[in-house]
Amino acid sequence: MGLMTPRGATGPVVSPVSSPTALRLAGVRLPVVGTARVYTCGITPYDVTHLGHAATFVWADLLTSVWRLAGIETVTCRNVTDVDDVLTRAAGLRGRDVAQFALEQEYAFDKDMSALRLRRPGYEPRARHYVGAVQQLTAALLAADRAYLREGYVYFRGAEVADRSGLSREEALARCAEFGDDPYDGRRDDPFDVAVWRPSAEAEPAWPSPWGPGRPGWHAECAAMALTVLGAGVDVLAGGEDLAFPHHAYQAALAEAVTAVAPFARARLHVGAVHQGGAKMAKSTGNLTLVAELLREHSPAAVRLMLLGRPWPTAWEYHPDELGRAAERLDLLYAAAGRSGGSEAAGSAAVTAALLDDLDVPRAIEVALDAGGEAARLLLRVLAVA
Repeated sequence: MGLMTPRGATGPVVSPVSSPTALRLAGVRLPVVGTARVYTCGITPYDVTHLGHAATFVWADLLTSVWRLAGIETVTCRNVTDVDDVLTRAAGLRGRDVAQFALEQEYAFDKDMSALRLRRPGYEPRARHYVGAVQQLTAALLAADRAYLREGYVYFRGAEVADRSGLSREEALARCAEFGDDPYDGRRDDPFDVAVWRPSAEAEPAWPSPWGPGRPGWHAECAAMALTVLGAGVDVLAGGEDLAFPHHAYQAALAEAVTAVAPFARARLHVGAVHQGGAKMAKSTGNLTLVAELLREHSPAAVRLMLLGRPWPTAWEYHPDELGRAAERLDLLYAAAGRSGGSEAAGSAAVTAALLDDLDVPRAIEVALDAGGEAARLLLRVLAVA
């Protein structure tokens, strides 16, 4: 499948360098010929946006800015999982129509992301619009004997996915269960087989299919949306670190099973989790700091710099004084940008090199503070904190 026409221009290149060096991400060097493709797993729109969500999307936004800095056109896709059992339950508890409730939550999310100065992605596919693509995926898996039909469910054969995960069997089973799967469902040939199509109960969203009325599985939704929008492979698959397994592992395996193109993603941007009170920030535990609340008292630039001022794979503990330190560092960068630099070209090149080297923002900040002038101004623009 070819690349679809984007909703609008991908955005201007920030300041292309004359001889771009390939981005290195998670130890993988990523030279690009033509266009870079980034798929970011987006929200399930059933509740408010917290700092943990924002961290993932701000880093994905920076990734595209750095590629554009190097003169690489970048096509971005961030999905909305608006067919999901958690969303259905949340809407039901409020007595709301699922689709309308999802749109309202998505609006609130977009408002927060806009305040944080994120660019809109080129594509924002919603799962309910890609049910037909999921059915195509499901039919292809069945035809290739990579899936089987049982009692209205279509299961993907996933034992190899778990084997390749690097996790122990117990860890892998626990992570599947954490995301609402039931590895001990007796219909499965193997605990690591996952449903790509499921029958729906009366109160659940349902679409007609060759296997009976039902709805897509989560992993199949993202695989179908990515394949339809971006084609058989992507340069970077982005999301929070908790999505590495099972979600991204199964998404990639499903895509590879039908296209025979591997790896589905050349590299992965798994952003470290934000913790609060000693536990990962999550709606299930209630230890949340909401983006909207932070932005009522702090500048978007300070919030962005706080999120970006550390290595992207690193999990970290949020404390309110983190924002104060970020604001101080931001003031130093503004001051550096206002003074005359030494060798403007050398300073800008050093900032660019740091960002291309695994998105090393802390090193880029130190270079910009030392060099000042255009180097600091360039960094402020790329980080979108100017």
